[in-house]
Amino acid sequence: MLDLSAELIEKIKPLKLLILDVDGVLTDGRLFFDNQGQEYKCFHARDGHGLKLLRQTGVEVAVISGRKSNSVALRMESLGISYVYQGHENKRAAFKDILNQLQLTPQQVAHVGDDLLDLPILTQVGFAIAVQDANFAVKNYADWCTQTPGGQGAVREVCDLIMQVQGKYEAILQTYL
Repeated sequence: MLDLSAELIEKIKPLKLLILDVDGVLTDGRLFFDNQGQEYKCFHARDGHGLKLLRQTGVEVAVISGRKSNSVALRMESLGISYVYQGHENKRAAFKDILNQLQLTPQQVAHVGDDLLDLPILTQVGFAIAVQDANFAVKNYADWCTQTPGGQGAVREVCDLIMQVQGKYEAILQTYL
């Protein structure tokens, strides 16, 4: 496990929800369009598997994105993630809605972001995370930064960290041995 301060461990232990941004977190932030305007996104398989494993341990996952994309809807559906909010440039309302639905406090939530649109949630959650290549201002507000850039396995890194701190990683690992 990573060398973490007691303060960070105490922020991670009570987590019941992980909220993710999409562009720059679940993807590398690049946007691809064909000549007809169809948008394409590239997701990392390890991130997806990490999210499935995390959900198996009882931590729910949600996505709040400023953009709207059918690719995101399809990917989240394939991962079994039902809390998907797209087209929310002001992410506060979606955040409040998720908290109400799941009856959670902000201290039970982690959020992974990369850009300024993520700050309204990052500044409210119990554990604020920035991907390695996040905007410098976002990193300034983060409790922790991934070693991996967005779209390159950063979300898996977060999932593994939460499972390790909550004492659930070893049981998951044993199912593969």
